[in-house]
Amino acid sequence: MSKQLSKDQLELLQGLQKQFNDSKFEIADLEIKKAELVSGIADIKAKFAEQEKSLMEEFGQNAVINLQTGEVKEPEEKPLEVAE
Repeated sequence: MSKQLSKDQLELLQGLQKQFNDSKFEIADLEIKKAELVSGIADIKAKFAEQEKSLMEEFGQNAVINLQTGEVKEPEEKPLEVAE
């Protein structure tokens, strides 16, 4: 003789199973998005390095660029400290 879950027990288990599956799919989607973002960061870093090289050729290797204003300055020379 077989036994049967109550309607409430079955609905509870089905609901939990659905939540579990939904969570797994959401994690998978987030991992895919994460991989895309990591790849995108690598591309951005490569473009930044390329632009940095170009700017160093144009303004000098030690030029200081203000990213808010676009102003380019020579680095400030610090006075030499004399040891006593």
